[in-house]
Amino acid sequence: MKKTKILFIKLGYSETLDSEIGRVVSLGDVLRTTPVVEAIKDKYKNSHLTWLVSREAEPLLNNNPYIDRVIVWDEFTPFQLLMEKFDLMINLEKIPGVCAIGDKIEAWNKYGFRFNSDTGNYDGYEQGLEFIDYINQKEINCNRHDYWQKTIIEMLGLKWKEQQYTLGYKPKNKPINEIGLNYKVGNKWPEKAMSEKKWKNLECKLLDLGYSISWQKGLNSLEEYFEWINSCEMIISQDSLGLHLALAMKKKLIGLFGPTPSSEIFFTKESIVIESKTNKMKDIKINDIIDGVQKLFKNK
Repeated sequence: MKKTKILFIKLGYSETLDSEIGRVVSLGDVLRTTPVVEAIKDKYKNSHLTWLVSREAEPLLNNNPYIDRVIVWDEFTPFQLLMEKFDLMINLEKIPGVCAIGDKIEAWNKYGFRFNSDTGNYDGYEQGLEFIDYINQKEINCNRHDYWQKTIIEMLGLKWKEQQYTLGYKPKNKPINEIGLNYKVGNKWPEKAMSEKKWKNLECKLLDLGYSISWQKGLNSLEEYFEWINSCEMIISQDSLGLHLALAMKKKLIGLFGPTPSSEIFFTKESIVIESKTNKMKDIKINDIIDGVQKLFKNK
């Protein structure tokens, strides 16, 4: 029986449910899209799925059991895709040029974003108009409280079954540290960072309680970053890629939130969320973090 051939486009240059389009890859946005391909494979069990992704985000997809082929975007990729035929194309990238190429790719059914030849900007296919409505509502500060991946999955007509992030990475070593301090944030949202002084204060208190501590490593290599997160039993993280990786690796997790909401993230039972009541990281209380650590470690 012929397999359903699927093309899934998510490079990471634009946040799927945000109007912003940039040239810096959002690795976290790529990782938190992985539950979608699990939902696709659940519906189309006899299928072959290709994911088109940026070079920077490729390590996040390698060896993912729900992806049959990874194609890395470069200047030659459009020519290859224009010569292939697909049964289904899902484009979650809003860069107009990518949308224009998607319009030209031969596929029986298309979902997500398309190119608007009148405006020269992105728009939605008939099966993607909910994306546009969501983005527009978000622009006028209409609060949405559903999980991010649940929203995407249901907009695509798929079933939400509490799918988790999927990472193909296989650990090389066993954890050697109790707690990892994931203190860095991306350049896009510096306001998400707790001060270094506060992090050091947290470290001192955790050391006094007898916990082994490791500071974030692998700042220049995703593979090294994977290894560092794997080396820790628990990760304390601001809203960043490390938080999503910790969830993917099923680590104990303390998530620290200030200017961004935690409500869009589907956390596990081994996670505790600490939110600033003022939306400012400086107002997060160290003692609240300590209480969360002791609860997850069952009062060491």
